[in-house]
Amino acid sequence: MESVIAGLPLWAFALACLVTLAAGFVKGAVGFAMPLIMIAVLPSFMPVQTALAAVILPVLATNLHQSLRQGVVAAAQSGLRFWRIIVMTMTGILITAPFVVVLPQQAMFLLLGIAVLFFAGLQLSGWAPDIPPRWKAPIEMGAGLIGGLYGGISGIWGPPSIVYLLAAKVEKTEMIRVMSVIFTMGAVVLTMAHLRSGVLNARTAVLSAAMLVPAGLGMAMGYRVQDRLDPVRFKRWMLILLALSALNLLRRGLMG
Repeated sequence: MESVIAGLPLWAFALACLVTLAAGFVKGAVGFAMPLIMIAVLPSFMPVQTALAAVILPVLATNLHQSLRQGVVAAAQSGLRFWRIIVMTMTGILITAPFVVVLPQQAMFLLLGIAVLFFAGLQLSGWAPDIPPRWKAPIEMGAGLIGGLYGGISGIWGPPSIVYLLAAKVEKTEMIRVMSVIFTMGAVVLTMAHLRSGVLNARTAVLSAAMLVPAGLGMAMGYRVQDRLDPVRFKRWMLILLALSALNLLRRGLMG
């Protein structure tokens, strides 16, 4: 069958658009999970590196839009408050992105999946940890670094930061804004890193740019849901999505 874009046949391109539309809707509703959904589904009908490239520009654009939803000043304040996570996320991505074409990913899938599932399960059971002030800085830095190391090879760096923000009991609107700032800065680094690694090239960049349209449409629809979610339901849905993403990570770690 004749290819349409980035070597994909028409049916695969259309299916990628539908997956990205759904991922954009979920992101608009709860503030994250776009790359989790896309990376979970796209490699089932396209090469893994092509799927990773397809994620890059939609993640960059949607997070930038989401981080600025309450204005530049609010985004800057959130960025300054959680600068440790941002800096360490960017550092981790830079470290592992060059190895995306050779580094086995199963071990990282398993390690991160177990940790995220354990935390989400405890939170859903009603466990609510308090972070001592003296541990705040090292925990923030650790969450950012772990997410970045994982994100450089997978395109997904959100779960550790989300786990930390939930544990820190950050308010819903600021949590989404902080996540978006973290994701935006990480996406900038990921884009630059994979321009150098060759994952994002002249062919795959066209596919990634094409995914901007369904991603934007999906997120616009998701925003309507987000604005109506009360904080308790919002947190519960975030934890459910985290648990599902952890199960998917474990599946990929066990099955490849």
